Amino acid sequence: MTDPTQDPRFLQDPYPAYASMRSRCPVQLVPTGSGGHAGYLVTGYAEAREALGDARLSKDTAAFFAGKGSRRRLHPAVAHTMLASDPPRHTRLRTLVTKAFTTGAVAKLRPFIARVTDELLDRWPVGERFDFVAGLAVPLPVIVICELLGVPGEDRPDVQRWSAELFAAGEPDVIDAASHSLAGYMAGLIAAKRADPGGSLLDQLIAARDGDDRLSEDELVSLAVLLLVAGHETTTNFLGNAALALLRHPAELDLLRRDPDGVPAVLDELLRFDSPVSTATFRFTTQPVTLGGSDIPAGVPVLVALGAANRDPQRFASPDVLDLDRDARAHLAFGHGIHRCLGAPLAKAEAEIALRAVLTRFPGIRLAVPPDRLAWRSTRLVRGLVSLPLQT
Repeated sequence: MTDPTQDPRFLQDPYPAYASMRSRCPVQLVPTGSGGHAGYLVTGYAEAREALGDARLSKDTAAFFAGKGSRRRLHPAVAHTMLASDPPRHTRLRTLVTKAFTTGAVAKLRPFIARVTDELLDRWPVGERFDFVAGLAVPLPVIVICELLGVPGEDRPDVQRWSAELFAAGEPDVIDAASHSLAGYMAGLIAAKRADPGGSLLDQLIAARDGDDRLSEDELVSLAVLLLVAGHETTTNFLGNAALALLRHPAELDLLRRDPDGVPAVLDELLRFDSPVSTATFRFTTQPVTLGGSDIPAGVPVLVALGAANRDPQRFASPDVLDLDRDARAHLAFGHGIHRCLGAPLAKAEAEIALRAVLTRFPGIRLAVPPDRLAWRSTRLVRGLVSLPLQT
């Protein structure tokens, strides 16, 4: 049993490997790297959508790993987030934060997002080489989610660093240490806000009730950590991947250069083409499940490859072509079902504002290095660039 995703070429371009696997079987057994466990990888669109909505696939990682002798020391606030839970706990926690990420709530943030974007672009050098990731894709979503949660400006570099370290593939000690740093920081910030309340989302969560049931302290810290990490990691990758996709497709880029107001209509195709989350977070079967012709026993991990599903030719014609006229609203880049990304409206607003501003202010930007020299983050969970050197 081999895993094509372990090939070093996979990080550079995972889609040929996904296509090969899908052509053989859209659901097949592969090593997962989870303590020696094997699991099923889903690469077909129909199968992925079905798996994401199947209640027999649990996200309760604590239940799965209980008694398995794991040596990991992830902080519980990271290991047992809302993402790693099932209803009714998941439903209760999600309800508490949903209002902060509605389209209406995000609309109120747009002036702030635009102001931050302009301030970041003001720092870009003219006629020189610069890094799109460090200069925009990382700081913009970090600043926005930290502002939403009420994280002080001087603390944001540490928060961003710890968040990035949570995705340090192959470095469990780094990941575990980062989880404790983030959880410890958020616990301290919560204590500070109790002493001096404000109007941030975190302040609202501190005071939140579900009926008469106040959040426990552990749940409060866990929600804060999850919102902080999920609130910028996906958007950072989305921005970098979208910029690269456009720069590698000059004809499509030229269309948007001539009409930057067309950016909102193409965001779904950019998300489909190179999904910022490559593989959805951990799931396992609670009972035998048949998926894509494969019989999966109970108690087995199921990994849903969102990036692979979004390139399935059975759902999207010519899926390896970036087609800005395509109706790609059915993409799975934000997931599907009860665990669909809560922050999708915020991510799309940030991407829309940022890309439109870049195209307007820097219409002549181009890649400063060949695409095959770009470095990608070394993780199968997310797909994002380490850096994106551009020339103004």
